[in-house]
Amino acid sequence: MSKQQQQPDYFEFYGLPIQFNPDQQEVKAKFYAFSKQYHPDFYANESEEKQEEVLTLSTLNNKAYQTLSNAKKRLRYVLELKGIVETDEGYQLPQSFLMEMMDINEALMDLQFEPDAEKLDEVRNNIASVEKELKGELENLMGQFDENPAAASEVLFAALKDNFYRQKYIDRIREKLVK
Repeated sequence: MSKQQQQPDYFEFYGLPIQFNPDQQEVKAKFYAFSKQYHPDFYANESEEKQEEVLTLSTLNNKAYQTLSNAKKRLRYVLELKGIVETDEGYQLPQSFLMEMMDINEALMDLQFEPDAEKLDEVRNNIASVEKELKGELENLMGQFDENPAAASEVLFAALKDNFYRQKYIDRIREKLVK
């Protein structure tokens, strides 16, 4: 949990509530305003200490924008910020999901030895179907949180965490397809 407490709160920095889907216009507006406010060139004649402070704020602004404007980075960030997911955490995926993925992985291994365009399309369709299901589930869960963050339950957080790790697994399979 200590890693989460050390992490800067980009939402606080931008004066926004913690949400999975913050208003992207507001995120962009804050980024541009702070980019001007904390541009190092405007502080060239200031003390070294002040220049360092401004550079730190400028870097924070860039990292905040990169994270909050990217859906996947933002998802991981909010989950880490809330202490739901930890860096390099070992997470046990549900057995039913792993069994479903085992079939896909076996098909991918078979395709390495015996390329078959039709079978590859079938595997891609299966993966796309799982991704679509996960995305729909995730949107629902994030919507529940964003509507009422104060009422977010352990059950909701557990479902978000599970969805996050299942999506990470699918992302790794997608990478195999590209190779």
